[in-house]
Amino acid sequence: MASFEQSLRRLDEIVKRMEKGDVPLEEALSLFEEGTALVGACNAQLDNAELKVTQLSRGADGSPEEKDFTDEI
Repeated sequence: MASFEQSLRRLDEIVKRMEKGDVPLEEALSLFEEGTALVGACNAQLDNAELKVTQLSRGADGSPEEKDFTDEI
C-alpha cells in the first residue's frame, strides 16, 4: 500500500495530466479510475488517523491518553 503522501503525489500528477486536455479518452478513463481509487485510499487513511487522534485525546478523566484505537472496535 502506498503512503498517504505517495498517493497525494500521484493524484497531483493525474490532475495535472488531465488538466492539459490532450489525454486520449481511453487514458483519461484509466486515469480517472486510478484517481478515484487513490482518493478512496486517502480517505480511508485519513479516517483511520482521525480515529487514532480521537482515541489519543480522550482519557477517562479527559486528559490525553494513548490507546490503540482498535481495542474498542
